Amino acid sequence: MDKDTIERLRKRTSQHFLDSIAVKQEAEKVLPESVARGILAMVECLRAGGKVMACGNGGSAADAQHFAAELIGRFEREREELAAIALTTDTSILTAIGNDYSYDEIFSKQVRGLGKKGDILLGISTSGNSKNVVKAIEAAKKMGIKIIAFTGNDGGKIATLLDKDDIHLCAPSTRTARIQETHLVLLHALCDGVDHVLYD
Repeated sequence: MDKDTIERLRKRTSQHFLDSIAVKQEAEKVLPESVARGILAMVECLRAGGKVMACGNGGSAADAQHFAAELIGRFEREREELAAIALTTDTSILTAIGNDYSYDEIFSKQVRGLGKKGDILLGISTSGNSKNVVKAIEAAKKMGIKIIAFTGNDGGKIATLLDKDDIHLCAPSTRTARIQETHLVLLHALCDGVDHVLYD
């Protein structure tokens, strides 16, 4: 193997770790209080018999599914199932709405069909501008569904839709990879906090 190539790739890899650490350190300064508010909102919702719906596109869709799996299954302890659903998983619903209406409506129609007042919508968009997530948030707010929004950059369009009762977790970065890595830590912090409040 070419030693120069190996060394160049080693340095690039090291820089990914350093960049990710730096963004997470910045997030730790500004987001824990909002995460705590999100944890308490989820606990209140779940105790009242509500559910958490999650949505996003691409890597954010994977995060939505990951999050729902942690609540329905378990995070780090054995406990009862917690009500959560990822709006990204039913291919028949997604393709029917996308084909018959618009891709922009794939989450909002599910929110209107499945959601109820007192539920929570966890909307994930690294740019803050994903049209289908924006529309889902707009639909949810009309129904009295609280929003926990995961964004990056400056929060984009989503930031303008939120009010004091909503929770905005904006990763302090403009790079999609760094935003997604920070979102995963935030999702795990929510899961851990919910388990702690409910079961400790």
